[in-house]
Amino acid sequence: MIEVSAPGKLYIAGEYAVVEPGHPAIITAIDQFITVTIESAKKSGSIQSAQYSDLPIRWTRKNDELVLDIRENPFHYILAAIHFTEKYAQEQNKALAFFDLKVISELDNSSGRKYGLGSSGAVTVATVKALDAFYDLQLSQLELFKLATLAHLTVQGNGSCGDIAASCYGGWLAFSTFDHEWVLTKMQQTSLSSLVATDWPQLSIEPLIAPRDLRLLIGWTGSPASTSDLVDQVHQSREDKETLYQQFLTDSKTCVTQMIAGFKQQDIPLIQAMIRKNRSLLNQLTTFSNVSIETPALKTLSDLAEEYGGAAKSSGAGGGDCGIVIVDKKAGILPLMSAWEKAGITPLPLHVYQNRKEPT
Repeated sequence: MIEVSAPGKLYIAGEYAVVEPGHPAIITAIDQFITVTIESAKKSGSIQSAQYSDLPIRWTRKNDELVLDIRENPFHYILAAIHFTEKYAQEQNKALAFFDLKVISELDNSSGRKYGLGSSGAVTVATVKALDAFYDLQLSQLELFKLATLAHLTVQGNGSCGDIAASCYGGWLAFSTFDHEWVLTKMQQTSLSSLVATDWPQLSIEPLIAPRDLRLLIGWTGSPASTSDLVDQVHQSREDKETLYQQFLTDSKTCVTQMIAGFKQQDIPLIQAMIRKNRSLLNQLTTFSNVSIETPALKTLSDLAEEYGGAAKSSGAGGGDCGIVIVDKKAGILPLMSAWEKAGITPLPLHVYQNRKEPT
């Protein structure tokens, strides 16, 4: 039996702007995992996940027609990952086989409720990793990223795929997305193997080393959010507010670039200053897009963290899920944890995962 894992992720800075090629974000992998096991089967295969069996399928209406939203359903990511990895395997002259695939997730609670830790990205990466071992493809980290990205994009349709990078590489990353139109066009024109082997315009994945005394704290608001929906809403609003949106992109790029410099210079106060700046920029985005990024619970989480010496903001698309805090390890955190709990914020006991070895 083959068993592999992929970590979840948290966005630290650069949200929303990162969906545009060349605009950086800082992301970190966290030590909660999706584990996929795979073993040979005969005549037919199976896909199993206890967490996802009762997950509701969301739907909406477009032009009075019922439309299923498959972007929140992990089985579609698993199927897309199988499709792309097996297509790649065939191009490498591997014979396809049947298998039983089982998914175990630490990124959702027992009822399938999401914490906003990138479960769709992690399950995509873990599935590709399992099939990489099953078919002995010997994928590099970058090749794994590209195959998982193509699968993820096919289902989600938007987003930067930074969560895929975090699940592939682990640790702290500076990430800029690729030219999506170029990749989608090339996918129609060339073999999958050729596309995976080719440099993707504007893609950048750079590992970062956090300052020794930097500590990351994570709080959960108890309210799940849909990244896909929120990104859709911001993109719909940008058509009317193009000048403001372009200014947001410029300001975000400047802010995150300075934060990356803070990591390279091991400068915690600079990193904290840019966390606060990025929070302000996301609040400006809320003002002109009318998309609720920093909910009242996320505002409470961040404001309390500031009272106790931390620099805080929403993580990812916002609208619920988690907030993050950067503090100096020398600062005591117990008073903040207590204040969070009194305000209904759940501290999550998570740490940065460095991907030096497979979790046991």
